[in-house]
This record gives sequence, C-alpha cells and structure tokens, in this order.
Amino acid sequence: MTPKPNPALVTQDAARRLPRLALLVFCAAYLLPGLFGRDPWRGADLNAFGQMLAIAEGRASWLQPSLGGVPTDAALLPHWIGAAAILAGRGWVDPALAARVPFALLLALALVAVWYASFHLARSEAAQPLPLAFGGEASPVDYARAVADGALLAVIATLGLLQLGHETTPELAQLAAVACLQWAMAAAAHRGWQARAGVLLALPALAACGAPSIAMVLGAGAALLCLRAGDAGTKSLAPWLVAAMGVAALVAWPVHSWAWRVASEIDDGVALARLLLWFLWPAWVLALWTLWRWRRHLMQRHLAIPLLGLGVALAACLAMGGSDRALMLGVPGIAVLAAFALPTLHRGRTAVIDWFSVFFFTVCATSFWIFYSAMQTGGPAWALRTVQRLAPGFKSQFSWTPLLLAALASIAWLWLVRWRTSHQREVIWKSLVLPAGGVALCWLLLMTLWLPLLDYVRSNRPLAERLVRQVPAGACIAAPGAPPSLVAALEFHGRRRVDATPGAARGRCPVLMMELQQRGPEVARSAAAAAAASRGWREVGRERRLTDRSAVVVVYRRADADPAAPRVTPPAPSR
Repeated sequence: MTPKPNPALVTQDAARRLPRLALLVFCAAYLLPGLFGRDPWRGADLNAFGQMLAIAEGRASWLQPSLGGVPTDAALLPHWIGAAAILAGRGWVDPALAARVPFALLLALALVAVWYASFHLARSEAAQPLPLAFGGEASPVDYARAVADGALLAVIATLGLLQLGHETTPELAQLAAVACLQWAMAAAAHRGWQARAGVLLALPALAACGAPSIAMVLGAGAALLCLRAGDAGTKSLAPWLVAAMGVAALVAWPVHSWAWRVASEIDDGVALARLLLWFLWPAWVLALWTLWRWRRHLMQRHLAIPLLGLGVALAACLAMGGSDRALMLGVPGIAVLAAFALPTLHRGRTAVIDWFSVFFFTVCATSFWIFYSAMQTGGPAWALRTVQRLAPGFKSQFSWTPLLLAALASIAWLWLVRWRTSHQREVIWKSLVLPAGGVALCWLLLMTLWLPLLDYVRSNRPLAERLVRQVPAGACIAAPGAPPSLVAALEFHGRRRVDATPGAARGRCPVLMMELQQRGPEVARSAAAAAAASRGWREVGRERRLTDRSAVVVVYRRADADPAAPRVTPPAPSR
C-alpha cells in the first residue's frame, strides 16, 4: 500500500529546540506563582484542603474524609497525599503551603509527561516530516524535541488550566494520571517495561483519585489502539492495560471512587459552547488545524493516542453537564494535537496568532498595572472606584518583593515580544511562545500585584476571623448544614472545632452558626433558624462576606447562658 502523503515539511533550522534555560523559566513562571503566600480559595480548593487538614489533625478518619464530622464522598488518594504533606511539614511549614506542594509537583509531572509523550509520538515513522528534494530536512530526534517543546508551551498557554491547575483538588491528580497514561502509550514502542509500569500505575491512580469510569473507558480505548498497532512494542502493551483496568476497578471500591456524577441534561448549551471556546484556547484552534492537515493519518498513533484522551474528556464534560473539571483532563491530549499543527503552519497564520497574543496579553498586563496603581496611590480614580465597589473595605499594603517580581516579568514580556516580532524565526514552536509567555505573565501578575485583593475576595479568612470573635476561647461551634467552605474556614482560619452534623444544635457546643440566604434588606427565615429559636438560642450577631450580599451568617448563643439577655427570634421571611 502506498503511504499517504505527510503534510509536514521541516528543515533542520526549523527543528532547533527551545533553549533549556528558557523552557525552565517558562515552567517556573507558570508553576511557582500561587504556591506561596495565599489562602486556600473558597470552593473546591478550600473544601479539599479542609478535609486534608481534618485527616492530618485527627478530626477525620483516613478511611472516611469528613468536614465538621459530616462524611464526604471524596476519593481517598488525593486527600491522603495532602494530609501526609501536612503531617510532614507540621511545625515548620504552613499547612496550606504543605498541602499545596505535592499538587504543584503533580502539575509539574503532567508537564513532563506531555513533553515526553509528544517526543515519543513525534519520533514515530508516520509523524516524521517528508524528506526535502535537496536535503536539509530535520533529523528525527531534533524534530521530536521541537514538537515536544511546542506541546509543553501549548499546555502552559491553555487558559482553562490556569486556575484549576493551581488548586489542591483531586482533579489535578487525575490530570497527572491521564498525562502519564498518554506517555506510557506513546513510549511503548521505545520503553518496554517503563511503559508497562506506567499503565499499571496510571489507571489505578486515576480510579483512586475519583475517576474510575474515565479510567475504564481510557483503558479500553487504549487496549484497542494497542491491538491494531503496527509495532510489537505497542501491541504487547494491550494485556498490561487490561490488567491495569482490573486493578483500577478493584482499587476504586475501598477508596470511595465509584460515584455517578452524570447530569440528566445540559442546562445551557450557550454556556457549554462558551466553556469549550475559552477553556481550551488557543490549543483547540491548532488542534482543529492538525485534524484537517493530518486528516489522512488520523488512525496513526501520533494522532490516535491524544485523540483518545481528548475524546473521553469531552464526553465526560458533556455527560457531567458541562463540567470544566472533566474537560481539564483533555488538556494533555489537545496539547499534543496542537503541537503537530506547528510543522504545517504557514507564516501568515502564525502572524495572526502572534499579533493577537501581543495585543490581548499586553492589554491584560496593562490593566493589572493600572488597578495596582489605583490600589497603591489612589489613581486613576475610576479604577479605585471599581476596586472599592467589588471589594468594599479592602485596604492594600505595599510590599517590594511582589512589585519587583512583577516588574521583572513585565520586562521579560516586552523582551519576548521584541524577540518574536523583530526576527523571522524559523523554529516550529515559535507560534506558541507568545501565548505561553502571555499566560505565564498574567498569572504571575495576578499572584503578585493582585494577590492581596484576590485573597480578600476569594478567601474565607476575613469572615472566619470576625465570626470567631463571638466564640469563647476553646468553645466548639455547632453549624448544622453549613457550606463546606465555611466549615473548613472556621476550622483552619478560626482554629475552632466545628460540628456540622444535622443534630449539632442539640449538642453541647455553646455557639450556633447558620448561613441564611438574604433577599434585599431581609434575611429569609429558614426552618432551621426557627428551630434554633425554639430550642433556646438567642441571636448575638450577624456577619457576611463583604463581597457577597446573597448570604449572611447568623451567630447564636444559648439563652440559658445569659438569663438576663433577651432572646431574639430570627426575622420573618420576606414576601
């Protein structure tokens, strides 16, 4: 059979690798900001950290994570990792930082796995560029390195991974497992026992981190790809994949991973389309170009393997009603697909990507500096008014270290723009340098110039500190039905034991807290609040997040603790 024409034409000059120091700087600028000096943010980040802290401090069982005594259905392995890190750093590292370090290493592992997967796939015969008529084509190894550099830059440039990739959540461990599985599939032809060990670890780890169904589908698809592979090394991986699926199925039961999270339907198709467009930007544009230019080679392993991971992630996202955390698992696959577009791009198309990146990220960086100036100096006035409206009561404090880091990053961005726009570089990874650099720049500016503001808006520390002022020293708090983020904040920031079980109000805790929904100036009366009043609790205060007007936390004390104090009945419902 005549081989199908290959669309890649790459000279030796175009296959120069990205300098290793520059690659390490890209990775450091992406990984390190947000690791130090911030609180766990409200939502999944704080919820997961709260369970890890409860395990480490002995308030929850290692076999049953819980918050405030309420068991959760959280997968065990990611929470064990965080709890073990907290225990290892006890006494000399802040618990939030200690829990964050292993997850930062998992993100680094995902980056490394994507690079090596792309490297091995680009070395396959079907992925190699065509020989040039007069010679001078790229050598296989140099070409593979250049493609791998492009894939790594594509991961860094993906917008949706920016926040989710820097949280302390099980999904980040799932991402690392998916990336390692993709590497094992890609390396099977060259790394026999390493690839087998990789699948035996990746699929069970994915199942133990809360995604056993995805592990089963990925394992079955990977086994089918291996069976139809042309090389013996990849074909021999099939029975190991089947064995890994069996281990994954067994592991999922004792670590609480078998839980159906399928949504009955997608509520908002427009929101889903918007998610797909921005979350995977700019990789999806290059991936579509890859599918078009390499359309005659879609069943070749350098395209079929990343397509499998991306397809399963997209299906999981749709099945879960448009979950961005499920979509995140497609980043390793779409990054590899985007990298194989680079050898086929012409100068005009790369110029569009470059100028869009220059404009978009320069505007974003300038906005960060303008608002930072407003927070520090009071001008421009419109920017300060915006900050005061979105974060009432926020007071900025000056620090030289974040300012210097932000200034250096901005200077590096200007140098990168000048380098890219003043020379006609032939290297194939050039189209992703500015998108990746822009994302790294904006993330670093957010985590330096804007970090105090983001902590004020997204952390529950200010709320927890105000609430615990109304709690006697050493007293526990009854918070039946309280949101997990509030419970975690009271336990971590407030250093109070919280009982969030349904019957907590009947327990021995002298303080009761309830989060009630607020409608306009009134606070909706709940059945739980009415029950609190009837059981001898009196209201002593109300607190709310200054950036959230939809809910208020009401604090009660037992009425019999102060007989002279009148009992306040919670307000009637608004009509």
